[in-house]
Amino acid sequence: MTFTRGIAAGFFALVSAFSASAQSAQQPLPAIPYSPSLDLTSLDKTVDPCTDFYKFSCGGWQKNNPIPSDQARWSVYGKLTIENQQFLWGILQEDAVAKNRIPVQQKVGDYFAACMNTSAIDALGAKPTQPALARIDAMKTRDALLKAIAGLNHDYAGSFFFGSGVGQDDADATSEIVRVGAGGLGLPDRDYYTKTDPKSVKIREQYVAFVAQLLGLAGESNDAAAADAKAILSIETELAQASLTRVERRDPHKTYHMMTVADLAQLTPAIDWPAYFKTEGAGGVAKLNVSQPEFMKTVQTELTNESVPALQAYLRFHALASMAPYLSTPFVQANFDFFSKTLRGIPAMPPRWKTCTQGVDRALGEALGQEFVRRTFSADMKAKTSLMTQQIETAMQQEIEELDWMSPDTKQEAIRKLHAIRNKIGYPDKWRDYTALEVKPNDYAGNASRAYHFEQVRNWGKLGKPVDLNEWGMTPPTVNAYFNPQMNDINFPAGVLQPPLYDVKEDDAPNYGNTGATIGHELTHAFDDQGRQFDDKGNLRDWWTKDDAKGFEDRINCIRDQYAGYTIVDDIHINSKLTSGEDVADLGGTLLAYIAWKKQTGGQDLKAVDGLTPDQRFFVGMAQWACEIDRPENQRVSALTDPHSPGFARINGIVSNMPEFQKAFSCKAGQAMVHVPACKVW
Repeated sequence: MTFTRGIAAGFFALVSAFSASAQSAQQPLPAIPYSPSLDLTSLDKTVDPCTDFYKFSCGGWQKNNPIPSDQARWSVYGKLTIENQQFLWGILQEDAVAKNRIPVQQKVGDYFAACMNTSAIDALGAKPTQPALARIDAMKTRDALLKAIAGLNHDYAGSFFFGSGVGQDDADATSEIVRVGAGGLGLPDRDYYTKTDPKSVKIREQYVAFVAQLLGLAGESNDAAAADAKAILSIETELAQASLTRVERRDPHKTYHMMTVADLAQLTPAIDWPAYFKTEGAGGVAKLNVSQPEFMKTVQTELTNESVPALQAYLRFHALASMAPYLSTPFVQANFDFFSKTLRGIPAMPPRWKTCTQGVDRALGEALGQEFVRRTFSADMKAKTSLMTQQIETAMQQEIEELDWMSPDTKQEAIRKLHAIRNKIGYPDKWRDYTALEVKPNDYAGNASRAYHFEQVRNWGKLGKPVDLNEWGMTPPTVNAYFNPQMNDINFPAGVLQPPLYDVKEDDAPNYGNTGATIGHELTHAFDDQGRQFDDKGNLRDWWTKDDAKGFEDRINCIRDQYAGYTIVDDIHINSKLTSGEDVADLGGTLLAYIAWKKQTGGQDLKAVDGLTPDQRFFVGMAQWACEIDRPENQRVSALTDPHSPGFARINGIVSNMPEFQKAFSCKAGQAMVHVPACKVW
């Protein structure tokens, strides 16, 4: 469980997520381009900052940065992501052909070369799918099918009814336990199956057509594929209706149900669970967490009541869907046409190098990260961002101590948790060892399969071992950051500490407004509606008094009410029960960064620059990280699936609750950027 500042790509956006800018030259970059953390050309000074601060800060950026044809949306984060990838492209090209390569260079170089060799990939056609499809076709009886599910989950990345793996025990963060969770859906969210509005109905029709198309590419006749696609939608609809909503999953207590294997067998007796775990290399499992017991009951119903041919079709499709991005052009095109063009409105497929660079980062992230870090992230940058983090943590303690709604006992627990948070900046202290992963220069699908196996073995190998507190959940080139409540750590990859997000050429005001607010955002996640339920050791434990918990909920409800009034697209409003964790972190993080910046610059004679006072520069720097434009189709997907509010709400929602902003820009009561009542949690 992690909470991030940026927007994560969906599972099926593999081919198109974070594609490249049409404005960038289609060639590797010798260095990441420089962009200032406060860009005057991004402003729209025709807009009153007290009326719409987001438009004032980002209106120029929106005019100057149309959405590239291979993007669902375009943003400052997305642009830097592509620039990082374009820089990595050059590294990968060198590593693909260099002589006397070290092992890290061989693996990333050969993985990239195999992905770029589309002639070899196209020549194989559907051949890489044959082993999986042959196994499924051989399941002539229900008993044979049930016995084979464990092997499919072990060998293929598809979402076959449910998911399983090893992770920290919510109630004992020192223990790695087996976790079994809901899965099995092809569409991005359970609500795609349950909503009855015309757009949702149309998307389901288009999804069925895509499912049939994929089955047809693998050799099914048109009639058989069409019938199978309808059966698959029926199965997935039953699974979706039994799944918790995203809002429900925000409550960690609703996804924590410790059981024995015998207990799980009572929920889903159709599966031989001891044999299943033995296949995963985890024999003798004593206890496990079943995140959604009611869902597993529905899995039992589907496995026992659906016809064997329908179940085979379901398994066949999910095997194909997991492999489609690594197959020949017709599979890749079909995958793109539905998940990128239809769902997210992206008109053009990205050039191959972008897909391949992202693929290497996904499969060999810490190997590629070593290549990235030694070229981009200096010791001085790490020292400066570490200092900023410490200052913001000091500001957080000050805020906790001064809260008038929290009791001394809860404050003591909160400060204990704050002091226990570990800061991870730039890259891991110890790099992941990929020695066991075989990478071949002309076997892209095979490399992807072996990378999945490598990760499966690595994950299941954690069972029964001490939790590795040094592990990272993001790769070093990633333009994002996160808080992990069970690890109780905040993580800032080197990729997010590049200009324009962190700019060594700029003064402290925009840097604290931008990177400082990001640090504060992740820190505040430790005390949002989810994070606050974990203690200083990362255990799911209620350390709040009843009155303090009510005081927190009263204040977070102020933010929920405010953000529920913002419209995303058409008549769709923000689901503020889904986004409130990020909204609280945005507001609290910005306030903490402001306090830290004031302390850092205390006693300095700060001057206005380019017509902006120091305080105005802080807030503009804060706002410009969120400059973005989005396609309507993607906005609809995000409204259902994304726990982050749109950029305009993230900025206007923050500043309208901050007297410090209103003073900086002389905003008056009654103006849009003065929210009444002002909301504040931390």
